[in-house]
Formats: sequence, C-alpha cells, structure tokens
Amino acid sequence: MNKKENDEISKDNVVFVGRKSTMAYVLAVVTQMNQGVDEVIVKARGKAISKAVDVAEIVRNKFVSDAKIDDIKISTEEVTSEDGKQLKVSAIEIKLKK
Repeated sequence: MNKKENDEISKDNVVFVGRKSTMAYVLAVVTQMNQGVDEVIVKARGKAISKAVDVAEIVRNKFVSDAKIDDIKISTEEVTSEDGKQLKVSAIEIKLKK
C-alpha cells in the first residue's frame, strides 16, 4: 500500500474481526455503510479469517445488496506470543465498497 492509499483509509472504516459473534461485526460494517462510508475494510488474523469472510458475505448478501468486494489481501504477520516466542500468523483484509 502506498502512502496516498494509506492516507485515504482512516482507522474509522476498519473493522477488526476477533472473538465476538459474527453478527456483532456485521452490525459494525452495516452501521458504517449506513452512515455514508463508501468503503469498509474487514481485517482478521489466524482463526478469525473464516469469520471475516462470513462477515463480508453476510453484509453483501443480506444487508447491503449494492456492496461489492473491491479487493482482498492476504499476508503473514509476525506476532509475539505470551511466552515471548515469535509466531507467524496468516492475515486477511477484505475491502467492501458501495
């Protein structure tokens, strides 16, 4: 991602998927889109990746019918575990656009 793209994406339009229920994240994305945000990014790491895909599909198919998947990025991130070890985890970013 170049600097210009990074400046255009504010942290407000990013939803980080984690341990909450899928519908909690769907609500967050739908709320942002209903408030006029044209682009929302759904991010997740590790086991939450499948939940992020579910969130994007539920938003697209049930709530915001004109939402399209604009881009999907996958990567590997290094994180430090509680015992200090470096771990590599998969990550995904799904960009939804109206």
